[in-house]
Amino acid sequence: MDVIRCGWVSDDPLYQEYHDKVWGRPVYDAKELFAKLCLDGQQAGLSWLTILKKQTSYAAAFANFEPELIAQFDDAKVEALLQDPGIVRNRLKVNSIIRNAKGYLAYTAEGKDFAEFLWSFVGGEPRVNHFTSLSQVPAQTPESEAMSKALKKLGFNFVGPTICYAFMQAVGMVNDHLVDCCCYESCNASGEMSLITG
Repeated sequence: MDVIRCGWVSDDPLYQEYHDKVWGRPVYDAKELFAKLCLDGQQAGLSWLTILKKQTSYAAAFANFEPELIAQFDDAKVEALLQDPGIVRNRLKVNSIIRNAKGYLAYTAEGKDFAEFLWSFVGGEPRVNHFTSLSQVPAQTPESEAMSKALKKLGFNFVGPTICYAFMQAVGMVNDHLVDCCCYESCNASGEMSLITG
């Protein structure tokens, strides 16, 4: 029997594994959310599969997405990164991760929880949608627009409303698996489990 997945998934095994085990599963760890937000920004103008294939290289290039270390990157480090074939060699995108790290540190220096801040845009718990076709899935929502504005105020960039919504989908703030997808129910269940244990 064929496995039914969301229509955006190709037959690439890496993409299928990402869809089945990662996309839509609630993430509550602040640094994991920071890393995902940065990676989603790198996707701008590209396919997510392109970034997914470079994810390991990004972790190696950007100090495993440790904001404290990234914030110390200087001009020489940026020039070195622009020679790295394992990442998208775009100066604006490279600098955005450094800028975002500084924004993250400035926010958390005040004793605030970055994960709590991001999850506040959906009221702190996953929103379950009931879409039956890809045409029903929005590219952005009022919540992703609000998140985008708030992140930009903190100094982040490459965080437009569409990027923010893709991020919200990926980290399980919304369950946008189609209702007939093999992962729809399990993502709902993992969201409820996170609420019980969180």
